[in-house]
Amino acid sequence: MAHKANLLIVDDEANTLASLSRAFRLEGHDATVCDNAARALEFAKAQSFDLILSDVVMPGKDGLTLLEELKAQGVSTPVVMMSGQGHIEMAVRATRLGALDFLEKPISTDKLLLTVENALKLGRLERENRDLQRRLGKHEIVWQGETMKRVMAQVEKVAGSETRICILGETGTGKELVARTLHERSPRANGPFVTLNCAAVPAELIESELFGHEKGSFTGAGARHLGKFEQAQHGTIFLDEIGDMPLTMQAKLLRVLEEGEVERIGGDRSITVDVRVIVATHHDLEKLVRDGKFRQDLFHRVFVFPLQLPALRERREDIPFLVEHFAQQVSSANGWKPMPFTADATTALQEYGWPGNVRELRNAVERLMLLAAGEVTAETVALGLPLSATGLESSAASTGPLADRVRVFERQTILAELKRNHHQISKTARALGLERSHLYKKAEQVGIDLKAERNEG
Repeated sequence: MAHKANLLIVDDEANTLASLSRAFRLEGHDATVCDNAARALEFAKAQSFDLILSDVVMPGKDGLTLLEELKAQGVSTPVVMMSGQGHIEMAVRATRLGALDFLEKPISTDKLLLTVENALKLGRLERENRDLQRRLGKHEIVWQGETMKRVMAQVEKVAGSETRICILGETGTGKELVARTLHERSPRANGPFVTLNCAAVPAELIESELFGHEKGSFTGAGARHLGKFEQAQHGTIFLDEIGDMPLTMQAKLLRVLEEGEVERIGGDRSITVDVRVIVATHHDLEKLVRDGKFRQDLFHRVFVFPLQLPALRERREDIPFLVEHFAQQVSSANGWKPMPFTADATTALQEYGWPGNVRELRNAVERLMLLAAGEVTAETVALGLPLSATGLESSAASTGPLADRVRVFERQTILAELKRNHHQISKTARALGLERSHLYKKAEQVGIDLKAERNEG
């Protein structure tokens, strides 16, 4: 074969280990053999393998348990299961646990060699896909101005540490992108990056999502579930909107941060976890502490290094570069020819207030490209943005303190978008790049009764 592999073979039968390792070595592969699952787990954590081949039925810890623990420990090496007692249910379970393939013994040498070749091809494809995503800028933070330069300098400073970071900023400012960048520039970059939006998970399910559960631990728990902390082993867990986490759950999270252990619901033992924790919120956490809505001891655990992200209206110099970046993304995703934005169009976009921040800008770029004929002009912007983005100022919004002007502007923008969407709250939230719950909060802040507005519409 042109491509050689480093293999780990796990089987309790000495003859099987000898015959398989000999066959692979004759083909030029490197083969490490192991006769039990516990030792195999240590090998996989300490060394880099291209493929793990494991028997299912072994004394003590079986192959399926090994597979589950490999995934829980953040080992991303492809795993092929082998068994002389194979049946459909076993194969299905192995696949659901993440096995690349399931082979029934006796296995021909040709079949094994083909399996290795396919695993190598899959690995190359996955690496190429990651490289392609980087080149396309799927998770790229775009900036040019001094405001974001200061933020990115802080990111570079703390990325390589184990410091807990609290990312602050309005909805749509790119908090998850910054968290992912911190992970990718850290020593944990080869480990998993796992996210959980605390505001999006019902209170009764968040403990299971974070810490996992055992089969039968509650109604509907038909199988063991690994929580986000176990999934993030040796990597990073990003807890978005931590300010919306219920108080009872905050106490349990605090224990995990202090002791580095989780216990699945229905479990009878603690599981050590090694993860870096990054949190984010659009709330004022210190105010939540004063109001008794966020635990002070947890605040001190997660608020070690606050990282404040600016709203898009505070970094208008970056808008032309963001527009170009998003336009390229949209064109590539849809197979369209590149579509230019005229200078007047870009200026109009810079003059708009962007209450939904970068997320709203991304959606607006796609909408404007759909509306445009050949190029996006100032006239296209006037059609595609609330209040036309060229006549946003009113006499009420053009005088007075900055905070008052921003409040008036945000109120006008929400009202205009409500009218455009026939007072449908979900559509209005999507158009503004906001979650529905955040639109309600923002509307309340600027003095809009969404229920009344909906009734009037």
